[in-house]
Amino acid sequence: MFDSLQSRLGGVFDRLRGRGALTEADVDEALGEVRTALIEADVALPVVKDFIDKVRPRAIGEDVIRSVTPGQQVVKIVHDVLVETLGQENATLNLGSPPAPILMVGLQGSGKTTTSAKLGLLLQGKEKKRVLMASLDTSRPAAMEQLKILGEQAEVATLPIVLGQGPLEIARRAMASAKVGGYDVLILDTAGRQHIDEQLMLEVAAIRDLVKPHETLLIADSLTGQDAVNIARTFNERVPLSGIILTRTDGDARGGAALSMRAVTGAPIKFLATGEKLEALEAFHPGRVAGRILDMGDVVSLVEKAAETIDKEKAEKLARKMKKGEFDMNDLAEQLKQMKQLGGMQGVLGMLPGVGKIKGQLDAAGMDDKLLTRQEAIILSMTKKERSKPDIINGSRRKRIAQGSGVDVSEVNKLLKMHRQMSDVMKKMGKGGRAMQGLSALFGGGGMPPMPPGMGGGRR
Repeated sequence: MFDSLQSRLGGVFDRLRGRGALTEADVDEALGEVRTALIEADVALPVVKDFIDKVRPRAIGEDVIRSVTPGQQVVKIVHDVLVETLGQENATLNLGSPPAPILMVGLQGSGKTTTSAKLGLLLQGKEKKRVLMASLDTSRPAAMEQLKILGEQAEVATLPIVLGQGPLEIARRAMASAKVGGYDVLILDTAGRQHIDEQLMLEVAAIRDLVKPHETLLIADSLTGQDAVNIARTFNERVPLSGIILTRTDGDARGGAALSMRAVTGAPIKFLATGEKLEALEAFHPGRVAGRILDMGDVVSLVEKAAETIDKEKAEKLARKMKKGEFDMNDLAEQLKQMKQLGGMQGVLGMLPGVGKIKGQLDAAGMDDKLLTRQEAIILSMTKKERSKPDIINGSRRKRIAQGSGVDVSEVNKLLKMHRQMSDVMKKMGKGGRAMQGLSALFGGGGMPPMPPGMGGGRR
């Protein structure tokens, strides 16, 4: 979501870092470019002005101008103001006493129903809460059925559908069912419209007055840019928001909505929906997002995601094999699977510091998630014997594997070379002991997922 902003700001700060000393004019020139970058990223104008007004006096202070590394100091100041703009820390849900009603509001098409299921899965899985979901959307055909199906997929309970009931009747029945059923959380998926109108606002306000929600969350599509900010402002004026969930943040949105919404509404962004899968909902951490914007990476989130997604038993088994220097194609396939679970190649690389500077090179080299799919296809085209003993794969076998997986022989060669490089590294780490233990501990026992060809160390 922040690729465009990251790229623009990265160029500005690289020029600042390259100068031994900074004058007030240098800082003003850089802040002018920062201002342009924020406006191009769809950040609301009042927020841009406030942002620059906060950064400038700190950036032209004596401590910065006379610092040994003035460029780095300015970057730190911008980082700190970004965190202030986004919110100082992760804002958790205020669930209170059960059953805690959570009201999901927003326009039609923003992803309310899917996000309701994602939130239900997250609360039930991570927080160990008993969750009940109910659709109050009587205006959209099959909206209730959609939530029911998503609930079955996520294994989260949904309120039985009773045709002919209005939103208030459903809300009243949902509250009663949540109390009788001993649920901790009740997620209420309200109806939306194509645009904000009086009927929508009256309906949402009436439901709010009835259920008295512990949380009122606006579901906003990050792809709508500046409009998302206007929508958030209008909802907040009529139905005070306690938080925001931004959807489609894995798309090519410019990121301005995230920077503007907190400042415009005062309501914190609590979650980001980062993909289509029901598991693709992550807590919003302002400091970590600021780090991503400034290409400082977000290794903490990467490690947390690894701990959640990697099978510990499989990882420990693989770690033992790696320690002995045993690493076959089945193991490589498992590592590719782990990479996908971590968000794919782009998801992992996007959390590493400095990758923004080489993003163009990675794109040109075809370093995307399609590469992982092709590599998996190559391994699946091998026989069991070839996967366990890749050294037997000669020229004719490579040709057969390439035909079976629909790729060129050169791609098969690259994968075999990557496997050989990784195997060599594993053997060295196995002998080193401490390095192996450290890497295993970091990624749940299984080591770091594989880097794409050309980015790893070892033989060429």
